[in-house]
Amino acid sequence: MEKWLLTYPEDGLVQKAYAFAEDAHKGMTRDSGEPFITHPLAVAKLIHEWRLDEASVVSALLHDVVEDSEYSLKTIEKQFGEEVAHIVNGLTKLKEFKYGENPDSENIRKLVLSFSKDLRVILVKLADRLHNMQTLKFKSASKQKEIAWETIEIYAPIAYRLGMQKLSGELDDLAFPYLYPDEYAWLMDAVKEKYEERESYAKKLKPLLHDMLKDSHIVPISVDSRAKRYYSLYRKLLRNDMELEKIYDLVALRIIVHSVEECYAVLGTIHKHWAPLSGRFKDYIAVPKPNGYRSLHTTVSTPDAKITEIQIRTQEMHEEAEFGIAAHWAYEQIKDSKSKKETWGGVKNRKELLWVEQLRNWQKSFANQKDFLDSLKVDFFKERIFVVTPKNDVIDLPAGATPIDFAYHIHSEIGNQCVGARVNGKIVPIDYELHSGDLVEIMTQKGKKPSEDWLRFVKSSMAKKYLRSFTREKDRKIKKATHPQHVEFKIVNLDRPGYLKDVTSVFADLKINIEFLNSQTDPRFTYSIVTVRCPSVSQEKLQKVLVKIKSISGTNEVSFKYIR
Repeated sequence: MEKWLLTYPEDGLVQKAYAFAEDAHKGMTRDSGEPFITHPLAVAKLIHEWRLDEASVVSALLHDVVEDSEYSLKTIEKQFGEEVAHIVNGLTKLKEFKYGENPDSENIRKLVLSFSKDLRVILVKLADRLHNMQTLKFKSASKQKEIAWETIEIYAPIAYRLGMQKLSGELDDLAFPYLYPDEYAWLMDAVKEKYEERESYAKKLKPLLHDMLKDSHIVPISVDSRAKRYYSLYRKLLRNDMELEKIYDLVALRIIVHSVEECYAVLGTIHKHWAPLSGRFKDYIAVPKPNGYRSLHTTVSTPDAKITEIQIRTQEMHEEAEFGIAAHWAYEQIKDSKSKKETWGGVKNRKELLWVEQLRNWQKSFANQKDFLDSLKVDFFKERIFVVTPKNDVIDLPAGATPIDFAYHIHSEIGNQCVGARVNGKIVPIDYELHSGDLVEIMTQKGKKPSEDWLRFVKSSMAKKYLRSFTREKDRKIKKATHPQHVEFKIVNLDRPGYLKDVTSVFADLKINIEFLNSQTDPRFTYSIVTVRCPSVSQEKLQKVLVKIKSISGTNEVSFKYIR
């Protein structure tokens, strides 16, 4: 028997559930050839490590019993109680859901309803998904891709919204090589030396930080470093022209202290010795992320003029960042003497989880399954910001939202008639990216109509919905009257034999027709500028082109633009 199981009473429900599950799955094996019981044991161990309640651990041990054995839900209820049966029933229903790349919106709706009733259902499901991802190599290639897609598009974002950032990152990283194998291989090759170099430098900074804090009479709980997760790094590279030099948090230092006051004292001490970079300080303690994440982030120039990100937080904030809502549950158990059911209710009703109830109500308004899933990804599963109206009302928007998104959130006519905006008292462009804490005021003009160009930068599904209703007919006319759009790539490279062949192979492999190709060489500096023009392609294929060209030996820089 595993050691963690021995922490529970011998005659208690957890030990009883283990024996029950072992009997129910007797003789069964997983795709790996291991006894099937190893899976529910691994899931239950995760739930135990997240310090959830006994009912959650028992449910994790029993989560496959109803589907894979002769035992019914009634048997579970009789032996382990109504609460456990309720969670197991929710998990059994979730196992019936199949998403794939053309998901059924009804299944997504059921998923939403299942965890909006009891968050423990989705927490056990997330533990189940993590262990399944850790053993994904034993599945067929098609199954691997399907499960990886579900993980990155559905489960990792849910974990993030529940504040479980560590779990969300683990799920993304496990799915990454199965869903984007070429991009993963390129990244592993590109960042290996960078990671090692940054990790080594971070280790050199630790004693300097300890001495610095000691002089200010601050004794931290710990000072350590953490490497940026691979999939998160890949997404950040896509936003930064695939240039690793632009990523400052490849390896970040993390300082854990005893109190909020010490967090700010540490920040002041660091800024006193090392110059902070303008615009790179984020106070997530004063203004937490919508998922409850709290920490101070600052980016500084260290003694060797190297740019380094430092995160500062308390132990409680750190555990919340690691375990999210599961950590809140543990805290509530410790400080609350009421019944476990009431305690769980207190956790479930935290303000960071209001989006769960919003999601439950909001999903009813969609008839089209593609629109529903696309909106779900943007409006609920991605990072959120909070901005403020002139009347001090707080508006919840997706990260990257603009004044137009804000205007449509207030009212459709405000959006339609928007001509400008003031943010924090200053006039800004209508495509300005809003940030948490911004005070936003919309300027309107009666009779003004929205522009189709706004669809280029709006983020919220609400804004897109209103804009499309105004521009659909105009779009049809434009498509008939104009030539198809094209993409033009500019590639700066060291001039070498065979380089053009390598470039054209990238387009051939991705089945993209080259309409124009030209190379101009500057013999003085031994570099060339290659111009490639092709028909418009999807964003996914466009990013693949950029990654593959960047990986060609000799490539110095690659950029693109749309032309007609």
